[in-house]
Amino acid sequence: MDDNNKILRDKLYLEIKKQGLLEGKEGENNLKKQDNVKLYKLSEKTIKILNNRIKDEYTAHYYYRAAANWCLDMNYKKASAFFTNEAVDELTHAEKLQGYMTDFNILPEIAKTTTNHTFNNLIDIVNGAYEMELALMKAYNEDSQDVFSSDITTFDFLTEFREIQKGAVVEYNDLINASDLIDKKDKFQVLYFEQTYF
Repeated sequence: MDDNNKILRDKLYLEIKKQGLLEGKEGENNLKKQDNVKLYKLSEKTIKILNNRIKDEYTAHYYYRAAANWCLDMNYKKASAFFTNEAVDELTHAEKLQGYMTDFNILPEIAKTTTNHTFNNLIDIVNGAYEMELALMKAYNEDSQDVFSSDITTFDFLTEFREIQKGAVVEYNDLINASDLIDKKDKFQVLYFEQTYF
């Protein structure tokens, strides 16, 4: 680095320091001091939002894992494979959320969630999945609105999750529409539904 650039850098640093831009504040400019280096820190509001969504993603994982097991036990092999993939996807989502937090030196809090689910039939699983995915889509939308004005970095990060949830809601909406074409009490028709749409 030549002398002119070094002088300019030093002047810029002093001006930033003088204006208090290196001070810790809630939200976008929230910095954490660490050995004379101040690191960016997510706001408490953002941390709470992300921890809540981690819990929701684990809830969805356990729901789909239970659904896959139930389907395998009932010999709905295609549906079991489908819900197994869904369970893996939900774990991936939880891991991404945790990775985002640890990237900013925040340790996620993984809350307890429902791990046991019982099902009566395949159509009930689809309906339950739709309700769960719709609630999660709404939660990600609300979270994004909450952080938009104070934490655009997290807003951008949540874009992927909003898209994922929109896709999930549409997918389960299609399955519900398809299930309306059959007699849900006729086991053969439910098996046909499973073989056709999973």
